[in-house]
Amino acid sequence: MTEPAVAAAVSPRLIAATLATAEDIARVLRTRPDAAAPIPGAEWSVGEAAAHLAMANRLMADLARGLDRPYGDGTPASLAAANAGSLAADPERDPLVLAEAIVRHTRDFAEAAAGGPGARLLDTPLGPMDLPTLASYLLTHMLGHGYDLARALGQPHMVDRERVDLSLPFLRTAMPRVVDARAAAGRHIRYAIGVRGGTLFGVTVDDGTVTVDQQAPRRPDCTIVTEPVTFFLMALGRRSPLQAVARGALLAWGRRPWLAPAFPAFFTAP
Repeated sequence: MTEPAVAAAVSPRLIAATLATAEDIARVLRTRPDAAAPIPGAEWSVGEAAAHLAMANRLMADLARGLDRPYGDGTPASLAAANAGSLAADPERDPLVLAEAIVRHTRDFAEAAAGGPGARLLDTPLGPMDLPTLASYLLTHMLGHGYDLARALGQPHMVDRERVDLSLPFLRTAMPRVVDARAAAGRHIRYAIGVRGGTLFGVTVDDGTVTVDQQAPRRPDCTIVTEPVTFFLMALGRRSPLQAVARGALLAWGRRPWLAPAFPAFFTAP
């Protein structure tokens, strides 16, 4: 399933952000929390979320080395099944042990990524990606679950403006791959999407499919600009558009601004 790709290097900023995020998550876990403590709004406990991060980071490091590691078929159901299977196969739930594993596997990824530019597309759980996009995927995945862990344990989360900016390459790549075809069926909408202070990009919903463009459309139906952390949390299903509006963190305008709240519903976060 791999295809030739233009070689691309992972930026030092992105590598540094992945390493820093792993350390931030490890600091949360080193507070010696109860591994069985539930995470609000999630099915996993603290120990299970930490174990998932350790396993996922090891998977990403293996992919960066060029190893073949099949993990679901990209659909939410298959990824959920793969997650459940990997958790059942490894019973380790000690937060201190898992904190070290998360950091170790992130360092392994950084070492593999620093070995040179990617010469091909890598087969990831969400389809083919080059190495820089895979690094953005790793960062995004850690930030999402790290946010959940910090929130559950009353610790400061690690999502900030710079890390959100570095997550955008993955989020833009993933959007067409996680579209809810039923929700998008029969809809024809051109969005301009962006974070406050950044550039806009285009997202077109066309009868069940979604395409993403680096540039915003000339005449979008709806323009949505969101505060960066809120944008990230909405993208990962951790915050609703109504919550964002209530916090003054989302602005929408254009010919059909009432389409803004519908935008997140077109996607199913894996």
